[in-house]
Formats: sequence, structure tokens, C-alpha cells
Amino acid sequence: MPQNITRGIKALIDEANAEIETLNAKDAIEISKNGDVVIVDIRDPREIERDGRIPGAFACTRGMLEFWIDPQSPYAKPIFQEDKKFVFHCAGGLRSALAAKTAKDMGLKPVAHIAGGYAAWRDAGGPTEQWEPKKKA
Repeated sequence: MPQNITRGIKALIDEANAEIETLNAKDAIEISKNGDVVIVDIRDPREIERDGRIPGAFACTRGMLEFWIDPQSPYAKPIFQEDKKFVFHCAGGLRSALAAKTAKDMGLKPVAHIAGGYAAWRDAGGPTEQWEPKKKA
């Protein structure tokens, strides 16, 4: 390990999980039925196209998260200014823990993430759908 790395990814994920709400898939499926919850899918579009998605989820790649949350950013997305609960998910629950902590650190609240991510949601019987990117004209 390079000398300048003092904390690894496991430590960062453990810290994130200690500071944010973690929902199991069944609870996430249940609260997703509320109109005051936004499911935020931080997976790469290729993952969404390959594996499917949660109907109605807002797609926000992990790389754009901070830019889309910050209302002062030229890339800000209005959905993140809404008075809702934001529940993040990725494929397996690791990136979403980091994303939810970042969102919380930026002042977005309330936030949570789904333990086990999209795979857990799907395996718990949550609704899914296939997604195809828009065809270029």
C-alpha cells in the first residue's frame, strides 16, 4: 500500500454506514411507495442498461452527485431541492453508502441507502424494469 494512503475504502464505508440510515430492501420497497421519497440510482448507465432499474428512480451517476446536489452549481438538478427523503442505491450497497454520506455532508436530508443495493431490492421482490438508452436521432 502506498505510504500516503492512511485510510482504505473499508474504513470509509464503515464511517459512512455509521453516520447514515441504512434500509434493508423490504423497508426500502415499502417506503418507496410514499410520494415523499426519491430513490436515487447512482449506478453507471451501462449497469442500468444491463441489469434493469427501479421504476421511477432518479438516475444520477456517482461522478455527478455533488454537482447535481449543490444548488449553486451550474449542473444543479431541481429534484435535489425538493423536500423529500433521498434513498440512494448502487449495485451492492457500497457506493451508495458513500454517496448518501456525501449527500448528508453537503446538507441534503433526510438521506438513507439500501443495504445490498439493487441486487437486494430485486431479490426481495421489489419492482424492476428494463431500461434502454434513448436512440440518437
